[in-house]
Amino acid sequence: MAEGALAGYRVLDVTHYVAGPYLTRLLAGLGAEVIKVEKPNEGDGARRLGPFSGGDPDIEKSIPFLYFNTGKKSITLNLKSKSGIQIFKELVKNVDIVTENFEPRVMPSLGLDYKTLSQIHPKIVMTSISNFGQNGPYRDYKATEIIEYAMSGLMNITGEPDCPPLKLGLDITPIVAGQNALVPSIAVLYSREFTGEGQHIDISIMEYSAGLLEFQIPMTVQIDYVPKRIGRANEKGHPWGAFPCRNGWVAIAAGRDRFDYVADMMGVPELHDPKFRTPYQRIQNRDELDALMLPWLLEHDKEEIFHLIGGNMPATAAGMALNTEEIVNCPQLSHFDFFQEIEHPVAGKALYPGRPFLLSKTPWQMTRAPLLGEHNKDIYGSLLGYSEEKMDELANEGVI
Repeated sequence: MAEGALAGYRVLDVTHYVAGPYLTRLLAGLGAEVIKVEKPNEGDGARRLGPFSGGDPDIEKSIPFLYFNTGKKSITLNLKSKSGIQIFKELVKNVDIVTENFEPRVMPSLGLDYKTLSQIHPKIVMTSISNFGQNGPYRDYKATEIIEYAMSGLMNITGEPDCPPLKLGLDITPIVAGQNALVPSIAVLYSREFTGEGQHIDISIMEYSAGLLEFQIPMTVQIDYVPKRIGRANEKGHPWGAFPCRNGWVAIAAGRDRFDYVADMMGVPELHDPKFRTPYQRIQNRDELDALMLPWLLEHDKEEIFHLIGGNMPATAAGMALNTEEIVNCPQLSHFDFFQEIEHPVAGKALYPGRPFLLSKTPWQMTRAPLLGEHNKDIYGSLLGYSEEKMDELANEGVI
């Protein structure tokens, strides 16, 4: 396989759980050598997160860990020991990026803040991801994914208007924050070639998630409009949202002037009633409109509706509400070989989502997640030049 776009760059990864590991998963996929630093005997806390492959709660079988850490090398290092801190600083001299997602107080308390590391290696890039950022009144507050979703403003606009706020069905805020961290990390790698200096990159999960509100914030400031939960409604017209059909659910977007195409296809004369002529009228009469569409929808599968509307009608779209089993067998994703089977020596074979983008000359690198401490000899021996005796001594002392 050809080398990745970031081949030749080395990352020292002291991230854990989701946000940071997602960033370093992307860096590894682009070809960087990612050295994941884990606690001796314990590893990343994600190793103890279920579900586990085969239902066996083994630290090498955590499905979340196996996904978020593909393509990395694992070393064990006790950062609570003086020897461990010194070894970390030796490693910093040999890498391009340090990534961490501890609470903001942690790295300075270890003597591993950016100022210290940049004195060791002036070109070092340090990417820090935290709940609320490295500074500010909430800096040291605890948070989890659902807290971030609430604090960002996203939860308040998710769900039906007469129901409590909802969160999306996955850990979206740490994932998008980790994804967002990729861009400045690569940008600083580029800029340092001209300046000779690295930078400290501060990624706040709350800040980035709040940015997902996009134009909703300007709407509030400029026209005094506070967006509310609208569920499957849309102010641009109706039908818009998820609708039941014969074998599940289908999403239809036919607002504004697109509705006539759908009404003609369904062959329901009542849909051409003047009360449904404009987008505003269809919103006002949404329940009645849905009732007229329902018989036709229940006579058709979501696959039929997808092809009939999405593939044939101008300015109109439909989408199948796919479950994960259906996504794995989706012909569009199969066409691009999106899913890749990887074999792990403990967890066995599994299918993983592959590249998030396609590069024409430097392909995505996809290998298994590492065993805990699997690359100790490789990194400590080959990179730092430690002898077998020294590594055994450090292991006996609980340093590695």
